[in-house]
Amino acid sequence: MGLITFLSDFGYRDHYVAAVKARILQLAPSVPVLDITHAVEPFNIAHALHVLQAVFRDFPEGTVHLVGVNDLGGPRAAWHAASFQGHYFVAADNGLLALLCDGQPDELVALGTATPATSSPTRDLLAPAAVHLAQGGLLQDLGPVTSQLYSLLNRQVRLQDNRITGHVVHVDHYGNLITNITRPAVEVIGRNRACTIHFARETVRDFAAHFQAADPGEIVCIFNSQEQLCIGINQGNAAELLGLHFDSQVDIRFPA
Repeated sequence: MGLITFLSDFGYRDHYVAAVKARILQLAPSVPVLDITHAVEPFNIAHALHVLQAVFRDFPEGTVHLVGVNDLGGPRAAWHAASFQGHYFVAADNGLLALLCDGQPDELVALGTATPATSSPTRDLLAPAAVHLAQGGLLQDLGPVTSQLYSLLNRQVRLQDNRITGHVVHVDHYGNLITNITRPAVEVIGRNRACTIHFARETVRDFAAHFQAADPGEIVCIFNSQEQLCIGINQGNAAELLGLHFDSQVDIRFPA
């Protein structure tokens, strides 16, 4: 018996999460369901992508990830089930799967190509598909194989001989700024040279092991467990105090 994770922008005030779980319970009482979060900002694909990308590999292979974010089918009113790196995903065709899978999953099938007669596609279309996969059903049994996937363009890191330019891709609950600059990129471009990290009007000259490595109120730059550069303030909200937000530019500069 497989595991289903559940990620949505449904929030915690209403009955929407419970309705989806009730449907899963009706279909498969013994299938475990683990909530990732339901506090994704409404319709925010970038937020959902960051959360899912950060954690899905931590689950056992064969896990089914049910994604109820911006679930009304995207611009083409379509829904998909996919496999990627040993995991299954069921989601609306809204650009998230293409970003998660770098353009194309390992396998992709269409779950629907017209708006279903339901106000809750996650409950009535995606949840049954997730249960089918969690119970060992074949992906191909859910619908026709397709390569049609709505794509969104993500911000790319710019690499130069003496400079890396990236952007903030997520602001977390603490106000920490997560960027798309990675430790491997810094190591390849840096070639063991000293560097300076530039953002807003600030300059930081070194990376720390963790946010508590500096005094309270001090700016800290670290690499998180996904090897992404993060900017924080020990016991402070970096986004508010630095005036930075999603898509703000961050530069790392190396001496020529």
